[in-house]
Formats: sequence, C-alpha cells, structure tokens
Amino acid sequence: MKYLPVRKSTLALLAILIPLLALFGYVAFRSGPLAPIPVTLATVESKRLSPALFGIGNIEARYTYKIGPTVAGRLKHLDVDVGDRVEAGRLLGEMDPVDLDDRIRAQEAALKRASAQLSEATERKNFAREQASRYEKLLKARATSEEIFATKQQELKITDALQTAAYEDLARMRAEIDALTAQRRNLNLVAPADGLVAARNAEPGATVTAGSAVLELIDPHTLWINVRFDQVHAQGLAAGLPARITLRSQAGQTQDGRILRVEPVADVVTEEILAKVVFNQLPEPLPPVGELAEVTVELPGLPPEPVIPNAAVKRINGKLGVWRVENKDLIFTPISLGHADLDGRVTVREGLKAGDRIVLYSEKALTVRSRIYIVDKLPGAAP
Repeated sequence: MKYLPVRKSTLALLAILIPLLALFGYVAFRSGPLAPIPVTLATVESKRLSPALFGIGNIEARYTYKIGPTVAGRLKHLDVDVGDRVEAGRLLGEMDPVDLDDRIRAQEAALKRASAQLSEATERKNFAREQASRYEKLLKARATSEEIFATKQQELKITDALQTAAYEDLARMRAEIDALTAQRRNLNLVAPADGLVAARNAEPGATVTAGSAVLELIDPHTLWINVRFDQVHAQGLAAGLPARITLRSQAGQTQDGRILRVEPVADVVTEEILAKVVFNQLPEPLPPVGELAEVTVELPGLPPEPVIPNAAVKRINGKLGVWRVENKDLIFTPISLGHADLDGRVTVREGLKAGDRIVLYSEKALTVRSRIYIVDKLPGAAP
C-alpha cells in the first residue's frame, strides 16, 4: 500500500485550521449561543404570608350639589367664588326675572277681581235661593203660578253655576300665582347644604339653559378615594379593613383610613375591583378633588402555604408557571397562584411544594433544551 506524500503547505494549513476549529468550538460552547445560561435559583418555602393590596385612585367628593335654574334665563349676579365656604340656605346668586315680577302682580290683580266676582256670585245665589224658597211657599198657597216658580228655580240653577265658575276661576288664579311665585323663587340660587364652592361655570350676563349647573358645591367632610385594585389579588378585600393613604402632593406622608365599601360592579376592561376609601381624619389643608392617591390595604393573615418570589413566574404558551430544576434539568411547571404581598412574594395553590428549586432570574429566555449553570448573582446585576 502506497502513501501519498503530504505537502508541507497542507500541513501548515491544517496546523492553522485545527486550533481555529478548536477555539471556535470552545467559544460556541462556553460563551456563544450553545453556551450554558447562567441562572439564579430560589427555594420554595412554606410560610405565613401577610398579603396586601396596592391601588391608585382619585380624591372625590361623596356629595356634589349642582346648582342652576329650572328654566332658561340670563344670570343676573353671583355672590360667591370658587373656594368660598357657604352655609345651607345662603343666597349664592340670582337669575334675571325679566317680566316675571310684573306677571305676578298682574295675576294678583286678577285674583282680586276673581275674588270680587265670587262674592257677587255668592250673593246672587243666596238671593235666588231665598226667592225660590218664597215662591215655593206661594205655589203651595195657590198664590202664584207654576211658570213663575219654575223661573225662580231656573235662576237659582244659573246663579249656582256662576258661583261654581267663580270658584274655579279663583282656584285657577291662585294656582297660577303659586306657580309663578315658585318659578320666581327658583331664580334664586340657594345653597342646599353647608359646603365648599368647587366650580363656577357661568358669569353674570351669560345666558344659562334649563338644568345647567351655574355653581358646583361639594361637602368637604365627605371626601373619599375611588381606588382600583387588581382582581387577581383582591380576594379578602372587604369594608372596614384599615388602609394607608399617601397623597401625591404629600409624598412620604401617610394618612390612616379604612375601606368604606367595595363596589358591586367591577371594571370589565381593566379587570379591576373598585373600592371607596375614607380618611379616619381629614388632612389639613384639604386635598383638591381629583388628586391622585396611593392606597395600601393590609388583608387578613393566611395559613402557611408554599411561597415563591413573583419574579420567578413566567407565562409560556398562555400558561402560567415556573422553571423547576431537577438535576440541572429544566422542567416548566404550570402553577396556580394565590395571594401576594407588597414584597414581591406570592403563594402557590397548586403545582409546587416546599423545598422545590426554581429559576428566579436567567440571563436569557429559557427552553426545555437550555443548558444552565447556577450562579449566586447574574453578571451585571445590581448588588
């Protein structure tokens, strides 16, 4: 068997390529796409979790009074401005009555005429009754004819009808005067309760339509916060639970409060539960309506359950789960979550048990084929 001579150039090329291939393989398996992915692990613990909810809401007034005319008209004057405190019954402003006062005086004059007409009709009826009674006696004594007696009876019926019409006219006049007087009173803008002027929507001289609010009055003692909480972690939320409130304008300062009620209708779009939170003691100065507030609610304590960091939970192919590690093999384990606290921990109802090791952080996205190696801290992570 003959061996062909190997050229020196071929040997030199092989001497270069072999180390390069070895270097490429080393790089590919140690720091390239085929390299193991560094991960940090966490151990599932069984402990009591003190769940809490965090939500953001807006300051609102429980009672808001919108004050305006019941008929269209021109605003004559306003005596209050935004920020003024008013007492119940105070005159805040007035609409221009135009000719309403003249119409009331005209109706009062017509009422006097109707009253006089009623008096006249009553006297005529009384006279007709007396005449009818007298002619009835004369008829019995054969001192008058039946025709004259029938005439007197007819006169009595006519005067009775005239008295009834006069009564009706008088009642109609009184009703019209009452209606005009009530309409005149409605032109006065009166505070229905003690409160704070929150908005002034028109100025004197402006034309205001019926039902429009010229002023908005709020009761500052009924401020509350309309808060939204995530439905996933809202189990156990109920009226009476204590709450901590941090106003956006008072960062770092916490106010004590409580859940007044949980709304029976949730937001189907954002998947949030709505609740009303009230202050135990109103802050001074009063926060403006509409200001943002952060609310933390401590829920009742739970029995011991498996607890994991929330950062370990992943969603893959629509399933919620964690990467569980067994002998350096990765197994994606679907889980069912329970309550969470504000420290980033969550309880596991199904899928894990105490002592299981799971991936907390990884440098890259993991798959079942990923090779991993365990580190205490990911490269470049904050201490």
